[in-house]
Amino acid sequence: MNNNKKRFPNKKVDKNSYREFTVSHECELLDFLFETHPGQSKNSVKSLLTNHHVTIEGSPVSQYNLKLFPGDTVIIYKQPQRKVVRSKLPIIYEDDHIIVINKPSGLLSIASDNEKRSTAYRILSDYVQQKDKHNRVFIVHRLDEDTSGVLMIAKDKVTQEKYQDNWNDLVSKRGYYAIVDGILNKKQGTITSYLKKNAQNLMYSSKKAGDGQYSVTHYKVIKEKGDYSMLDVNIDSGRKNQIRVHLGDIGHNVVGDDKYGKPTNPLKRLGLHAYELDIKDPYTGKVMKFMAPIPKEFDLFFK
Repeated sequence: MNNNKKRFPNKKVDKNSYREFTVSHECELLDFLFETHPGQSKNSVKSLLTNHHVTIEGSPVSQYNLKLFPGDTVIIYKQPQRKVVRSKLPIIYEDDHIIVINKPSGLLSIASDNEKRSTAYRILSDYVQQKDKHNRVFIVHRLDEDTSGVLMIAKDKVTQEKYQDNWNDLVSKRGYYAIVDGILNKKQGTITSYLKKNAQNLMYSSKKAGDGQYSVTHYKVIKEKGDYSMLDVNIDSGRKNQIRVHLGDIGHNVVGDDKYGKPTNPLKRLGLHAYELDIKDPYTGKVMKFMAPIPKEFDLFFK
């Protein structure tokens, strides 16, 4: 069993235990609740907040005037949801606009259909609201659940939009370590294809121009041991599951990746780690370099 799954257990969500609403326009939380609960008394709607039944993206909130933005997901639970006091977070960097963490393997970036509570978003929401109950966080980009490493989250909506609207222009490096099955004949190379989703919501490669999103992955072998290789991978495009699909395309699946192949699993986790993100600060123009050290299990495996 993946040890990280023990730390961040993703239990199947009871669909009858909550109701989920998507925000379509900028508004305050209490006004949104009145809109989505027509016919209910003001006191009964307010009680949802005072009794801690309301969350944003799975993070409990109770502030009537908390500002909501289009695309926010408001989840209302039958049972009260409590904040957790957060300490000893794997924070790499924090300023007035962003928080950067070394996300553990096995932790979702944001809520999914099957997991609402155990997410990086929830953990960091609890953390910033310990300082001020009106604080919020906003997802800028994501890492796969089982990928560890550098994850950046914004502390306000304007910053989120500045990064997301100009992501490819601001990012100068996205570096990953990947441990794969097999010994590569070609020790360095570039993989290109057009990535698209199939009916099962899995990504796959097409060589037909325009048939999906153009994706570029560069790799270099840096270590070898037995039937395994460690690669230094850099991507020019950040598509869903891009590295996992591209390395599978050349016959060397990431270890532990039972989603796109049937590789071995010597690490008891996915062998993918985002070790570096170099990105320009949209406010100052300064390039910031964020690093997450190689996981111990990666190092030990190749010793």
